[in-house]
Amino acid sequence: MYTILGRAIKPEYLALGTLLSAVGLSYAATSGGSKGAASGYKQTLQEVKDSVKFDSSSKEEEEFIKNFIADAEKGSKH
Repeated sequence: MYTILGRAIKPEYLALGTLLSAVGLSYAATSGGSKGAASGYKQTLQEVKDSVKFDSSSKEEEEFIKNFIADAEKGSKH
């Protein structure tokens, strides 16, 4: 017998409580949430591209970077 908060508790009850709380917590952690609450705000690809600023020393360098990224995106299309 274990004494918890002045009460005698059987070891079987402690074992059952531990197992049930472990199963309950794992179920709650893996069950996920509602789709609407978790989605949040998703930026489109164009919004992300517009928000990125190039810090280039010349206009030619900026054009080179943009062309390089465009070529890389073409190559990565499935």
